[in-house]
Amino acid sequence: MNLIKELKWRGMIQDMMPGTEEQLQKEMTTAYVGFDPTADSLHIGSLVPILLLVHLQKCGHKPIALVGGATGMVGDPSGKSEERNMLSEEELNKNIIGVKAQLEKFLNFDPSLPNAAEMTNNYEWFKSISFLDFIREAGKHITVNYMMAKDSVKKRLESENGMSFTEFTYQLVQGYDFYWLNKNKNCKLQMGGSDQWGNIVTGTELIRRKSGGEAFAFTCPLIKKADGGKFGKTEKGNIWLDANKTSPYQFYQFWLNASDSDAVNWIKIFTFLSETQIESLISEHEINPSERKLQKKLAQELTIFVHGENEYQKAVETTEKLFSNAKAPVDSLSVDDLHSIEGIVKSDYNKNKLQDGIDIISLLTDNNIFESKGAARKMIQNGGVSINRQKISDPQFNVGFENLLHDRFMLVQIGKKNYYLIQVI
Repeated sequence: MNLIKELKWRGMIQDMMPGTEEQLQKEMTTAYVGFDPTADSLHIGSLVPILLLVHLQKCGHKPIALVGGATGMVGDPSGKSEERNMLSEEELNKNIIGVKAQLEKFLNFDPSLPNAAEMTNNYEWFKSISFLDFIREAGKHITVNYMMAKDSVKKRLESENGMSFTEFTYQLVQGYDFYWLNKNKNCKLQMGGSDQWGNIVTGTELIRRKSGGEAFAFTCPLIKKADGGKFGKTEKGNIWLDANKTSPYQFYQFWLNASDSDAVNWIKIFTFLSETQIESLISEHEINPSERKLQKKLAQELTIFVHGENEYQKAVETTEKLFSNAKAPVDSLSVDDLHSIEGIVKSDYNKNKLQDGIDIISLLTDNNIFESKGAARKMIQNGGVSINRQKISDPQFNVGFENLLHDRFMLVQIGKKNYYLIQVI
């Protein structure tokens, strides 16, 4: 399979260095993608670089996932308006362990394979390099003029906050990663998001100037939503790959609620369905968009890929219980149904607080459904709060035992798709 041809029809190529496709067709090529360990879980914005490595391995090439233990201490200025907070070594190590565990789910690390995936941490080589060694080994090969010409640097220099020397050196540090992997792992290709192009070509330039070697690169477009919203963000924040941070049900719902235009693009990028299968799905979807076949298939493929078949089935069951009979009486949900709902936030609440009734705003904040009373009040006034499928429009509404379902539950709905189950004990 031709990797570049496969990625192009999927819309996953933006910039590419001349000779890259020829190199991939010539021989098994080792390529890497860097992952920034700023949290102990990756989020769905990391799925594209993960998928680049998966496609690479499927096409017979060797993937390296580099976790930036060293560069994570510096912070990449690309696409940032201000400097990030630096993490402690303890925080970084915790994050690296979490990221490694996730990457091992998607790539084949079987050492018997000629193209077995590898994982590496750039702290392994940077920990023994002194500052003087680094500026002699790397700094003298890349001019300040070259570094200043990068868009990520120019934008920050022109901003109100400016740029620290620490961040300015980031592209040189990342460039050295590529040089080290080229020298020690025969890595000839780096892949990444389009915002990384400047950093990536610094690596190819360092390889050329320092060792006379040949290196290649390509980037994929940054994923955007058709409505201009930030991809992977919801009212609750990032959509994480860790089931403890974003439940499989919430993960499934994110993809299920994609707009038609986003679903057309995302099913090409985020699934391994063939071009023929996708064209057929898009045609079926256009005939009857209300059935949302495209979104359902997208959600299915992604949830199985990240969380497995079992969690996908649970997410579908929860969706059917909450939405299929949304207009039916709420008591059609049995006690067993409520107990078996997977993925929504559940909490226990002391029944003594309901003895004389409690105002709706206090109930919502007590159960951490809202962080502040002001946010809860605003959502109620906007018509976005329901208890047991009854809309609550009065911020002074008093909740008592008479509002319980099966004498002990409250099914709270916020907006169209966020559900919470409160059990009174």
